[in-house]
Amino acid sequence: MYALVEILGKQYKVEEGDTVRIDRTHAAEGDKLNYPTVLALVNDNIVKFGTPYVEGASIDATLVTEEIAGEKIKVYKYHRRKGYRRTQGHREKYSVIKIEKINA
Repeated sequence: MYALVEILGKQYKVEEGDTVRIDRTHAAEGDKLNYPTVLALVNDNIVKFGTPYVEGASIDATLVTEEIAGEKIKVYKYHRRKGYRRTQGHREKYSVIKIEKINA
């Protein structure tokens, strides 16, 4: 069984026991989280889609890591023949959650 769930505006395909890297949340490590925004449920040949969310379905998760940094992204701006060069770096912050149960 797996589910498509919307977490903080992004969609993820999750199964029980999966660890998922989501955008940073302001919760403490070990906190129990519940996401009622399930878009679809798939169990063998039974598929249920929501409009927009499936009624009565939710995802129970535990916050494993409060904050990790993604890989570094380099931004380089350049205008030819003008002497204009700018370099900027960025690292997105993520949280890691473990899917405990899919409530259907």
